[in-house]
Amino acid sequence: MEDALSDSVYVILLVLLKPQHGYGIMKEISEITSGEMEIGPASMYTNLKKLQKAGFITLTENSDRKKVYQITAKGKKALAKDVQRRRIFYEAGATLLANHDIY
Repeated sequence: MEDALSDSVYVILLVLLKPQHGYGIMKEISEITSGEMEIGPASMYTNLKKLQKAGFITLTENSDRKKVYQITAKGKKALAKDVQRRRIFYEAGATLLANHDIY
């Protein structure tokens, strides 16, 4: 996976800081983003496969037809790096907007 995470991958990794199954991931993403982001099943499962292949998440349980995923140490490192990248963008944007009396 590339260094910069897409928004959908970013929030998937955030919610996988605790073990979750697919439906739980989609529900929590909607909750933590106040409904601003919703990821459909096809997109989410495609991202989960990519994240698993990259070693960013792991399958922790596979019972009752529910797969439970969790972020790995490698995934946490990528997430922390991306949080820092997003913080820099946010601060630059907030500063520029404030300098132009917009924010």
